Amino acid sequence: MSRSVAVMQDLAVTVLGGGSWGTTVAHLCAHNTPTTLWARDQTTVDAINHRHTNDRYLAGFSLRADLRATTDLAAATANADVLVFAVPTSAVRQTAAALAEHSGPWTPLVSVAKGFEELTNLRMTEVLEQELPGRPVGVLTGPNLAKEILAGLPAAAVLAMTEFHVAARLQPIFTTPTFRVFTHHDVIGCEVGGAIKNVYAIAAGSVDGRRLGDNARAAIITRGLAELIELGTALGGEPLTLAGLAGLGDLMATCISPQSRNFQVGRQLGEGRSLSDVLAGMDQVAEGVKAVRSVRDLARQHRVSMPIALQVYAVCHEGRSPEWAQDSLLRGRIGHEAGPRAHVSTPSGT
Repeated sequence: MSRSVAVMQDLAVTVLGGGSWGTTVAHLCAHNTPTTLWARDQTTVDAINHRHTNDRYLAGFSLRADLRATTDLAAATANADVLVFAVPTSAVRQTAAALAEHSGPWTPLVSVAKGFEELTNLRMTEVLEQELPGRPVGVLTGPNLAKEILAGLPAAAVLAMTEFHVAARLQPIFTTPTFRVFTHHDVIGCEVGGAIKNVYAIAAGSVDGRRLGDNARAAIITRGLAELIELGTALGGEPLTLAGLAGLGDLMATCISPQSRNFQVGRQLGEGRSLSDVLAGMDQVAEGVKAVRSVRDLARQHRVSMPIALQVYAVCHEGRSPEWAQDSLLRGRIGHEAGPRAHVSTPSGT
């Protein structure tokens, strides 16, 4: 018996959400402890239980044979010691509210959804705290592409909890020989990094769709990181967090991988397709399209300069063409490279 199984065998995990990432997280947890996956779709549940696959989202990949799935929310959560929220951000509040009578008062809640709640601009852990108060809440995040992880390729993530000792206790649940999970104390920074990076993945994909080259994409990534750090720290995160796995790491993976849904949205926009057509052809949510509304609002509220994010908003929600948006960035004022708010004094007489 592995050390992680010996440590965690007494904790039952329920993962809420049967998409690609929820299924992958459930597969990881099932290495270490009894794990149940809740999904709305009966076909998905049957495939997991009988064929150990999720053909809708992860065709060609095998799942742990001991992973169980159900469409019964009450049954899935009644005896859970840990709840992992992997539903889209738009469904987190509704799902959490439905669990008020079924989850224990001290059950840890871990969000893996990356984005903000529309209208309120709240992070997912803030939503969970409102609907299920009195429980430790946290986030599992990082540069984690589901298909690479299921293929056994190495990856790393961070688990940040409001109560750090809980993160240390839960760390072995998610860790496998090829998926390394580090604990973290900065819930805000980790969560904001994962939410905002999707916006820049759209921008990077648009650059790729317009065939503007790797130099331009690298510029989007690095200047996007500067904007991400600026807003993330204004919201209470720590700069070093946003330069780590939850910020820079996730940003890079999402901005360079064709597996990223947000990157694919941007690429197709850059190729000239309309946003409505792009989204109509997708089977899962591209959170960056929604998150950019919150990013715009939060940037205004905290008086943070985020020109790339604002152009992504204009493309997604004001009908601006990616070509016009990127040309607008090139025509913008050239400031000091250190960050959006940086200022450098020049010697007198120069």
